[in-house]
Amino acid sequence: MKIVALIPAHNEEDSIADTIEALLAQDRPADQVVVIPNGCTDATAEVARRYQVTVYELPSLPHRKSQALNMAWMKYATRSDLVVCLDADTVLPPNAVGDWEKEFEIDPLLGGSSSKFTMQAPDFLSRLQKAEFATWTDVSLQRGKTHVLAGTGCAILNEALWKVVRATDRIGPWSYKSTTEDFELTYQIRKLGYYCQVSPTVRAYTDSMKTIKSLWGQRMKWQVGTIEDLIAVGLNRLTFRDWFQQGAGIFNASLKLLWLFVIISAELEHTLHFVLFWWLLPILFVALDVKRAWRIPHRDKIDVLIAATFFPMEFFSWLRSAWFVVSWCAYFKQKLTGIHVDRWSNQYALERS
Repeated sequence: MKIVALIPAHNEEDSIADTIEALLAQDRPADQVVVIPNGCTDATAEVARRYQVTVYELPSLPHRKSQALNMAWMKYATRSDLVVCLDADTVLPPNAVGDWEKEFEIDPLLGGSSSKFTMQAPDFLSRLQKAEFATWTDVSLQRGKTHVLAGTGCAILNEALWKVVRATDRIGPWSYKSTTEDFELTYQIRKLGYYCQVSPTVRAYTDSMKTIKSLWGQRMKWQVGTIEDLIAVGLNRLTFRDWFQQGAGIFNASLKLLWLFVIISAELEHTLHFVLFWWLLPILFVALDVKRAWRIPHRDKIDVLIAATFFPMEFFSWLRSAWFVVSWCAYFKQKLTGIHVDRWSNQYALERS
C-alpha cells in the first residue's frame, strides 16, 4: 500500500517534533508525511521543516482543520491507498502504521481504523479523561466497531474517501458544514457500506485538556456538533445508537436533578433521614469504577485510588451531565436566534488561557 500521513497543526510548536519523530520511527514508515501548519502564529512550521517531511503551510482558513485536511489530501494523497490522520500532539508507537496496513489488507470492507488513544499526564483532570477514554475504547473493542474515527489518530481507506467525495459532491472528504468533522466523515463512510473499528493493537498517546474551562470548550464543540450532525441526517439504522446515547445522557442528567431536588426538599422539610441501604448504590458504583480502572492503560495506584474514592468519578459524571444539558440548550438557542457560535475559536481561546 501507498500510505500518506496528514498532520494538521495549529500552534503546536511544543508538540509537533514528538509527533513527527514518532511517525518517522515507525517499523513500517509512511511513504509520505505531510505536516499542515494552518493559521499558526508560532514556530510550528519552522520546527516541522527540521525533519524529512513535507510542510504544506497554509494561512488562517475559514473552515480550519477540515479545509486544511481537504487541501492537503487533494495535493498529496489522492493517489494513495491509505491515509493516516494525526493530531499534532499525538505520538504513535512504532507498530502503528504497519499494523494498520495489515488490518486493511485483511478486510476490504474496513473503511477506517481508529487508535486506542490515551493520556499520560499525571494531573487529576487528565487522569479522569484517561479513564473515560479507556472505557470508550473497551466498549468499542467489544462491539467490534466505532461510530467515530478519532482525528487524534486513525487510518482511513482512500477508496472510501474518494467514494465520500463522489457521493456528497463536495470538494473533499471532510465536511465544511460540520463542527465534528470526524463523526460526520465516519457516518458517510459507514453509509457507503464500510465498517469502522478501533484497532485492537494500535495505541496513540495524546494531550489532554488541563483545565475545566478548556475541557468544557472541547466537549461543547463535540456535543453541539454531534447534535447538529444527528439532526441533519435524522434517525436511521446508522444513527440509532448515537440517538440512544443522546437520550441516555439527558435521562441521566434528569435523574441527577431529580435526586438533588428530592434531597433538598426533604432537608428543607426536616424529613431527610439516611438509611444504611442507601450506601449499596455508591458501593456498587465504586466497584464498577475500580474494575474499569484496572483496564486503564499504564495505570498506577493513583488511577485506582481515584476510582475507589467515589467523589472524583461522581464529579466527572455530573460534569458530563451538565454539558449534555447545556449543549442541547445551546443548540436550540442557536436555532431560535440564528446566531452561530464559533466553537473552534472558543476552544482555542480556552486552551490558551
